[in-house]
Amino acid sequence: MSAPARFEPCGPLRGRLRPPPDKSISHRAALLGAMGEGTTRVEGYLDAEDTRTALAVVRELGAGVRELGAGAGGLEIEIRGAGPLGPGKAAGSGGEMEIDVGNAGTLLRMLPGWLAGQGGGSWVLDGDESIRRRPVDRVAEPLSRMGGSVSCRDGRLPPLRVEGAELHGVSYVLPVASAQVKSCVLLAGLLAAGETEVVERVPTRDHTERMLAAAGAPIEVREGTRGRAPAPRRIAVRGGGGPGPGTVAVPGDFSAAAYHLIAALLVPGSEIVVEGVGLNPTRIGLLGILHRMGAAVEVAEESQAPGGEPRGTLIARHAPLSATRVGAEEVALAIDELPLVGLLGCFAEGETVVAGAEELRHKESDRIAAVVEGLRGLGAEVEARPDGFAVQGLGGLSGGALDARGDHRVAMLGAVAGLASREGVDVAGMGAAAVSYPGFENDLAELLGG
Repeated sequence: MSAPARFEPCGPLRGRLRPPPDKSISHRAALLGAMGEGTTRVEGYLDAEDTRTALAVVRELGAGVRELGAGAGGLEIEIRGAGPLGPGKAAGSGGEMEIDVGNAGTLLRMLPGWLAGQGGGSWVLDGDESIRRRPVDRVAEPLSRMGGSVSCRDGRLPPLRVEGAELHGVSYVLPVASAQVKSCVLLAGLLAAGETEVVERVPTRDHTERMLAAAGAPIEVREGTRGRAPAPRRIAVRGGGGPGPGTVAVPGDFSAAAYHLIAALLVPGSEIVVEGVGLNPTRIGLLGILHRMGAAVEVAEESQAPGGEPRGTLIARHAPLSATRVGAEEVALAIDELPLVGLLGCFAEGETVVAGAEELRHKESDRIAAVVEGLRGLGAEVEARPDGFAVQGLGGLSGGALDARGDHRVAMLGAVAGLASREGVDVAGMGAAAVSYPGFENDLAELLGG
């Protein structure tokens, strides 16, 4: 086991930065490119552990992957699609195929949608210790309704076994706001007879819908209104038509950029510019939360790139903060950044509350427990609640030690906490950051003049 990484209190963060490519979009580009006919070019694919796993898996399932080199923002790759029924052909008569998803939760929950509709073949999806704690009944249930043959350990957890079957369309109301479950059902719907509709009462990130539409897949998004309030959002696909060839340009990952933005907000005298960031409205709920807290963050949106994703530039400066309350209606739009809201609450005036976020307990770690125990160990006054946490603003953090628990987002949270603390923070397990952001410490050092 490596020694903890030390993050000392620092002077101002200054400079310009381009964050790594978006992890969620990179995963989807690999899956949709592999599922389609023809060749998909991906510009700026994230080169990290999770997304490398996705490329290895789609190769196993019959897709061709050719790396063209590293571009300014990430890998340039070409994916020769295996076609909608490619995994069934790859499985052949070779019996059950084992698929190791590593730590990639997106892959674990989206891939079964493609496999379930093969009409033949059998696959077992498994991964590391963290993956084995992540519930998969939420994808097994809708796939079973569609005629799929899916089973999991204790009826809830990986390993997840999928047998290819003939699927039929359904209308499925998401019981939990989850873009991964939504995407799984939509991929299965492309292989099912008739129309498949997913109804979400709370909007979730819509990368899959944008990419399917850009690739010419038979998808329709039905936005509704009920008086002044938004009605459930309905996304429908028809079987028999998969994604076609094309180009996907992956923007910078907003969730990765958020760590640098928060560091600049918390360290006096800081001002940074983050360029090329994805500004998909279903991903940037944190910006609304920051606005309520009085944070000095400016947004300059740019034009969309191939694949339908908007991107732009963010400027963040140090400023005093006020406490806020984050409710269930905001959780899906800021799910990965909510731990950072807990950190902000330590420096804000008043009590900051996050509620309706029970989903945080089912990430790479139990992030509610990880945030509460981690911040408390650094001198915070923070209380765990079943669906979130409450933080009393004490004007900052003293410092201490934090265990990342194998969670990349908790590791980076600890690093930022150290920079803004009075005494510094030792982060155990900092290597977990490589899952999504291998160059995190180097980029942070650049902003510190290192």
